[in-house]
Amino acid sequence: MGKSILLLLFCFCIIVNAQENYPQDAFRSPMDIPIILAGTFGELRSNHFHSGIDIKTKQREGLPIYAIGDGSVTRIKVSHWGYGKALYVAHPNGYTSVYGHLQKFGPEIEEYIKKVQYEKKSYEVEVFPKYGELKVTKGNVIAYGGNTGGSSGPHLHFEIRSSISEKPTNPLLYGFEVRDATNPTLEKIYGYALSDDAVVNQSKEPIEISFKKQADGTFLAQKVNASGTIGFGFIGYDRQDLAANRNGVYSVQQLVNGTTYTDYDLESFSFSETRLLNTLIDYDRYGRYRQRVQRLFKAPGNKLSIYNTIYNDGKIDIREGLSYQVELVIKDFEGNITKAIIPVEGKKEAVVVEKDEEKTENYVIAKKPNNYDLVGAKVYFPANTFYDNFYIELEKGEDTVTIHNSRVAAHRNFTITFDVEKYSADERNQMFIARLDSRLRPHYSSTYKRGNTFTTRTRNLGTYTLAKDTVAPTIRPKNFKDQKWLSNYHYLSVHISDDLSGVDTYSATINGKWILMEYEPKTNTLTYNFDDVILDQKECNLEVIVTDNVGNTSTFKSTFFRK
Repeated sequence: MGKSILLLLFCFCIIVNAQENYPQDAFRSPMDIPIILAGTFGELRSNHFHSGIDIKTKQREGLPIYAIGDGSVTRIKVSHWGYGKALYVAHPNGYTSVYGHLQKFGPEIEEYIKKVQYEKKSYEVEVFPKYGELKVTKGNVIAYGGNTGGSSGPHLHFEIRSSISEKPTNPLLYGFEVRDATNPTLEKIYGYALSDDAVVNQSKEPIEISFKKQADGTFLAQKVNASGTIGFGFIGYDRQDLAANRNGVYSVQQLVNGTTYTDYDLESFSFSETRLLNTLIDYDRYGRYRQRVQRLFKAPGNKLSIYNTIYNDGKIDIREGLSYQVELVIKDFEGNITKAIIPVEGKKEAVVVEKDEEKTENYVIAKKPNNYDLVGAKVYFPANTFYDNFYIELEKGEDTVTIHNSRVAAHRNFTITFDVEKYSADERNQMFIARLDSRLRPHYSSTYKRGNTFTTRTRNLGTYTLAKDTVAPTIRPKNFKDQKWLSNYHYLSVHISDDLSGVDTYSATINGKWILMEYEPKTNTLTYNFDDVILDQKECNLEVIVTDNVGNTSTFKSTFFRK
């Protein structure tokens, strides 16, 4: 017993010391406005944990972004999606700061990256400058806030990572101040019957448990009658004082009769495990209703490292005639707490709601590869594509097949291969594999064409079909007209779109010389900044070429004049 206590104290000291080791005075804020969060670290996102904090920029673009410390730029990435324009700065103390969704970089960095873009004749680039090649000084402007990439509004995505392991850590651990005296919000509680003999309130299906707020501010749930091995889950969020956003919580604990069964926090995680978020949440419910229930027990495939304590996988073995008190404790980073008490009575009851499991002729063994012939197509699941075994629903067809539904998460890519032998070579050129959404609208899925087969690799279950795109992309000017003088213009932009397979490539020239046009897919806009190249000719002949994903090409030509 003594050795166990010493071991627990030793582990506690390691955790405390690890948290105390984060430098508190080394970094300044990346912005000169109060930090108001649109997103917290570790927040539950689609197929991943949020790896930084999202700082509001007053719904504006162009606010200055500062280097949080002395360092050197070690990576610059410009992409259509993801972080958009992103900057990575390595600091001498072993940390790397990351700045995403930028409008543009600081002058020296902007000049550096545009030189690369013109050399490669590509808007999308990724470079890794040598350490010391692009030095930055603490407090200097290194970029300007924007809305590039997968951003849904102007903000700064900000991270701090280990320069060695590249593991992101919660930036708030480094002394940045965020006003927050607001307790997390508990929205819903669910009970789960986990063992074959388990029942929760006469249900073998997950069941919602009602609760009420008490005078002391805690919540008390209705008494749960249960038997067998059960578990709980919840929906909750956190709000900071100056923001209405429903952000993620920082830590969660589950205690049973005073013993900690589950304890996890979002101090850090590895990018290699971020997709395992799908094992933390009730993915079936997410697929049905887009609600993320955080499970307080470990489901199959859950290898997340976020747990400080996990006893009996967070599952509760209920014995008839015994009473249990389950306590749920939700905290935000500032230590504001929301508690809920769930009384559980060990009582066997008749089952009213049976488990909703449709058995099919095909049963997937998650740890083994699985291959299915669907007549017009074949689907191959490598071993460990899925987290758990399940009955898979498959609908065969000639040009359209259905591979289960969106209520099961795939951890790895699987392949779908269509036989296109019956189509002519000309027809195949304009065909592709598409995934149909809930409204049966086709969406291009990267299609690899080889001989008589089309193949796509994906992690999305659902309905796939062969689609044909015969229409070339459209190109039209947005802020100028043909044969007009543009001497006072700072930029010109064109609108590009494709009705089916989507835009694949684009390029533009003025008087035969390649120019950098920045593509914003959220608005289908290509923009050229006149500051990029000094035009020494009064008459400027613009040519824009856009190709879709099956090779249909459009060309737009226009002449304008500048002094």
